[in-house]
Amino acid sequence: MNGRAPRVQRGSALLLAMIILAVVATLSAGMVWQQRRAVEVEAAERARVQAAWILAGALDWARLILREDLRDSRRSRRPVDSLDEPWATPLAEARLSTFLAADRDNNADGGPEAFLSGAIVDAQSRFNLRGLVDGAGVVVPVQLAAFDRLASLAGLPTGLAERIADGLAQAQRPAATGNPADAAATPLRPARLADLAWLGVDAETIARLAPWAELLPVPTPVNANTAPREVLVAAIDGLDLGSAERLVQRRQREPFASMEQLQAELPEGVSADPARVGVASAHFEVAGRLRLEDRVLEEVSLLQRRPGERDDVVVLRRERRSFNAPAR
Repeated sequence: MNGRAPRVQRGSALLLAMIILAVVATLSAGMVWQQRRAVEVEAAERARVQAAWILAGALDWARLILREDLRDSRRSRRPVDSLDEPWATPLAEARLSTFLAADRDNNADGGPEAFLSGAIVDAQSRFNLRGLVDGAGVVVPVQLAAFDRLASLAGLPTGLAERIADGLAQAQRPAATGNPADAAATPLRPARLADLAWLGVDAETIARLAPWAELLPVPTPVNANTAPREVLVAAIDGLDLGSAERLVQRRQREPFASMEQLQAELPEGVSADPARVGVASAHFEVAGRLRLEDRVLEEVSLLQRRPGERDDVVVLRRERRSFNAPAR
């Protein structure tokens, strides 16, 4: 009996040591995992902040380009915005270090792989849905008919124009009347194209509408120097697709410098309303895309040029989304 007791004690001590070792190993593994997780979170946050700063710099560069274009137009006394101007040239994807090569203190060769691309698009090259309703919340018949033509040419669902116009009118009326009771019973006023979902328009229809229409803060004319032929047909009453295609080909040789030049190219009996069609723009959409290692950050901003002493280019809205880059 006495001989077995030491052996039992030694076995218990060994078992206790193994338990303690297992607990210590588990705690150590947990601490290592937490530390690794903290490092990964910190790295992800640092990459997110860096990407946001890069896209902010790209947006400032786009604002500078648009401001200089406005000043050039004033100096040349040619208030025209067309697709042959510098702002209309997209930036193909390029490694970020190529932009920093001239600065020895900010060369990115030793940093992560970062690629930047982007483009400036004339927001007034699309049909502005804001013009469907006036300030009193009443549907404008000529604009409704124009949007209905565009929807038909784009192959959009029948009745879409009426549905959107009625929804915008309902959302606008409380703001026009100032009646809180009306505001409680009406839909929210859409601020961007995606907000048409509040009026019951499905996501697929909104995506099909996006190349042709826009929802700007205020009614604006369509720019005849940048709009596709389908939008020109919608904006100019009595214009057919063939004549619109001739206008597109004509402006490729030389942009329309005035409404008089545009009118001279229209078929007999067709007239362009200066309130609905113009040759210059004030609203532009800037799309930036940054690919940083396995992450992609995209940002779309709406800018407005405001001519004046400072020639401000203000940011009206910014939308950003992030996702994993596809495998190469």
